[in-house]
Amino acid sequence: MTTPSHVPAGVPAAAGDELTYVYAVGRDGPALRAVAPRLAGADGGPVRVIGADGLGALVSTVPADAFGESGLATQLEDLARLEAIARAHHSVIDAAFGEAPPILPMRLATVYLDDARVGAVLTRRHVHFRELLDRLENHVELGVKVYADPRAVVGTASVAATGTPAGQTPGAGAGRAYLRQRRAQQRGGRAAHRAAAEVAGRVAEVAGGVAVSRAVHRPQQGQLATHSGVNVANEAYLVPVEHADRLRQGWHALAEDEPRVSVEVTGPWAPYSFTVSAEAPEGGGNP
Repeated sequence: MTTPSHVPAGVPAAAGDELTYVYAVGRDGPALRAVAPRLAGADGGPVRVIGADGLGALVSTVPADAFGESGLATQLEDLARLEAIARAHHSVIDAAFGEAPPILPMRLATVYLDDARVGAVLTRRHVHFRELLDRLENHVELGVKVYADPRAVVGTASVAATGTPAGQTPGAGAGRAYLRQRRAQQRGGRAAHRAAAEVAGRVAEVAGGVAVSRAVHRPQQGQLATHSGVNVANEAYLVPVEHADRLRQGWHALAEDEPRVSVEVTGPWAPYSFTVSAEAPEGGGNP
């Protein structure tokens, strides 16, 4: 599930009014125009292209009472609804990225008062957008997460400490044996975290000379965690398309001989982590 990085401010929510939801910006042309009609937006409506100065914004029309400031805040408190919006948002971006790259993803729930405001932003910032698109040409984003898995050593530690496999009741001296087992588990957990930290430190080394940019994100915890173990590193790299497979193999190899550590590589994605400066209108908020 994806959480929004901001809630639009200053957008009216009068019942019956409509707003323009922006998903991404790309180069206006046949490819972008062809993919848009096949997509469904955040509220289920059709996606279209607003063009200006050679750029095209993928947008859909959404009701102001649901996507204005107060309405959107209410929607985002509903996790199921939030997930539905996020899935639609990223579905539009991923489809456009696959058929009409390069693409500049916008933040979740980026809305404008109308189409004219979107066109005005494209015109005002066309130099900046074009520079970003040129930089991202033939590049993809790869995500790398490193996990420590203390459970990989718990069973061995238990047997070593007590002579009894984990989950079975030991005989005499059960209390002392339990304490020894717990200490062994704690040592194993610390060792797993040290091993994971070492692997995480080598991720950037493997990417050196290949990746053109790096973004460090907060490790995922709680509901955002989708992998077993403890996430100790969460990074993204902007990589030339031709090097993506080789880099992926190099990262996976970092944990081949370390059962306490796992490396998850995701992507290729549209460059979500490397278009932050393109996401919000100048001055912040949404016009």
